[in-house]
Amino acid sequence: MSAISSAGDAAAPSAASRRGPPALLKWLLPLAFLVVVLGAWEYCVAAGLTPMKVVPAPSEIWAAFFREWETLGPAWLFTLEVTLKGFVLAVVGGVCLAILFSLSRLVEYTLYPYAIILQVTPVLALAPLLLVIFSQATVLLICVWLVAFFPVLANTLIGLRSTDHNLLNLFELYRASSWQKLWLLRLRGALPYFLGGVRIAGGLSLIGAVVSELATGAGGARGGLGYIIYLAPRYFAYPRAYAALVLLSLSGIAIFLALSYLSHLMLYKWHESALKREN
Repeated sequence: MSAISSAGDAAAPSAASRRGPPALLKWLLPLAFLVVVLGAWEYCVAAGLTPMKVVPAPSEIWAAFFREWETLGPAWLFTLEVTLKGFVLAVVGGVCLAILFSLSRLVEYTLYPYAIILQVTPVLALAPLLLVIFSQATVLLICVWLVAFFPVLANTLIGLRSTDHNLLNLFELYRASSWQKLWLLRLRGALPYFLGGVRIAGGLSLIGAVVSELATGAGGARGGLGYIIYLAPRYFAYPRAYAALVLLSLSGIAIFLALSYLSHLMLYKWHESALKREN
């Protein structure tokens, strides 16, 4: 008995060591690194190692949030509005196209190459041409959709094509219709893939909104953070530009965390990728 207990005691530390660092360190380590970087940045500017007018100190950027909020606030809301609208269009369009392609190989062979062409076409080159045909607000949404829809389409289509063949045979055995197999089996099996594409599309939607603002700026887009970042250096308002960039970064982080939490809520009870297991 003593030998067994001693062996169990010897195995316990090794099992605990395999669990990795505490979860709190996942938050403390990035925050500590950020504090070090900001401190070094502040010191370099104060010591004159960098030009203060071109590279403002973090304290000056923080002050610009309050000093320039009348400009930054509406621009931030404008960019978020374009991002969210384009994101919704990308999710709906990507899912609908994926379902259509999964139901008909003929439709997939006909339209999928054009989806790839739209994905690889630079938005900066396409937006000025679209401005000739559509209004500025419509062009912004089209650009965001073009950037963000393909990850949803590709991931959802992979999920629909990855359904377990044994389950498909079972549904066919019970004479389930194509729509029953789609709704009850294939769509639910594709949910993890779809959510992975949605997380990618969320960040791309914000990028697409900023790029579309830059591309349509000559056509009168002056409401978003992207245009502020483009215009502020011309007036040597570098703290405003850096403050707008920080707002964009925080917005992207918030979008990613929100979509990751949504994915966890929808998967944590049944899918392997979200189940908590000890190593």
